[in-house]
Amino acid sequence: MRLRAWPDSLAARTALVLLSGLAVVQAAGLVIHALDHADLQRNVQLHDIAQRAMGTYRNLAVQPAAERPRIVADLPPTVDQSTEIVPSPPEDALPPAPITLQRQLAGEMQMVPVPAVLRPRDTVVLGSTDGPVLVIGLRFPDGPWLRQRYELAPLRPWNSASFIIAFVLMTAAAAVMTVWAVRRLTSPVAVLAAAADRLGRDVNAPALPERGPSEVVTAAAAFNTMASRIRRFVHDRTLMLTAIGHDLRTPITRMRLRSEFIDDEALRTRMLADLDELEAMVSATLAFGRDAAAAETSSRIDIAELLRTILDETADAKPAAAGQLSMDGPEHLAVRARPLSLKRALTNLIGNAVNYGQAAHVHLSAPLPAAAGDEIRITIEDDGPGIPSEQIEQMFQPFQRMEESRSRETGGVGLGLPIARNILRAHGGDVVLENRETGGLRARVTLPV
Repeated sequence: MRLRAWPDSLAARTALVLLSGLAVVQAAGLVIHALDHADLQRNVQLHDIAQRAMGTYRNLAVQPAAERPRIVADLPPTVDQSTEIVPSPPEDALPPAPITLQRQLAGEMQMVPVPAVLRPRDTVVLGSTDGPVLVIGLRFPDGPWLRQRYELAPLRPWNSASFIIAFVLMTAAAAVMTVWAVRRLTSPVAVLAAAADRLGRDVNAPALPERGPSEVVTAAAAFNTMASRIRRFVHDRTLMLTAIGHDLRTPITRMRLRSEFIDDEALRTRMLADLDELEAMVSATLAFGRDAAAAETSSRIDIAELLRTILDETADAKPAAAGQLSMDGPEHLAVRARPLSLKRALTNLIGNAVNYGQAAHVHLSAPLPAAAGDEIRITIEDDGPGIPSEQIEQMFQPFQRMEESRSRETGGVGLGLPIARNILRAHGGDVVLENRETGGLRARVTLPV
């Protein structure tokens, strides 16, 4: 439950914490307002009761004692008040009122103008502000008591529609501003993550803009510096690899010419075969360097048509395998890619399936309509022996081959899969290998639409 309630993103977590704090603060403010409103209502009630009690007492105190019961009987009836003349202090089944309440009522009653000679000789207050009944006894100067019983109206601290509406609007506005501020403040983190993802796919991705708060500018500058160093390292490594491969061509050519003068036919054949293999390795190395340093422009291409073209070219190059080439999937599917690079990557994968698995069955899958902008999937299956599971990932390392012979007819130099993976990852996709349950190898390619 705790894991489901706690969001994953920084923006959502920050917004949740701030909104929770806002809810607590607003609830506390609402409770404080309610308590204050209740105190105000009670003070108004006590002020009204004190005014009415002293007003009734004053009107009766100026009358003869014999007339007071009749006057009380003639008072108009009220729902919340009863008045009577009693010979002794009120003895209702109520506790004495708290001292603070008695003092508050006494202060309010002192505000009512009454001649000094007519002021009550004694005062009794029974009940409390928490109860529904309050009894006030005022003793006349000539002896009897005036007993007044008041029904206290219940407090209604929420009886304010305008306040509730204003409170809801204020809370909603604060929540919207909080969410907006959190998204605005955490957006640089998303930008930095997107830039890191682009750099992982394309080492020549554009630099991150260095603007915003000082912390964001510092982080962007550090990221751009790191990206620049990575690009320089990759460029220097690729340049060195390409230079070595290029420089080897001249001595290979000289050795090939000198081999022609060897009289021993068997020795000359073995020497030329070794030179052919060495030249193939150099050519593959140069191609690997060119692919790493290429800056081909992306464009919209039909991946289905491209796959059919590669299969046709493979059938032309290897007529014996033409019957083992097949493809299914949509007739047309557009993607944005670098055409020559992508063709080279797919050609390598299909070529490996034919060379090592004697077949290439291609399956193209388009993303569902509800997942527009998702990935397309290309599956290339062969009928070969497969690869031991613990060695699958090693096949993506340069110059790694499962086929141990030295024959150029049974395999290349071990750069086909590394080149394919580098190209596909540069497009934002990837390729993985897995063994089929029924035998053979399956290459799963993903590409963003």
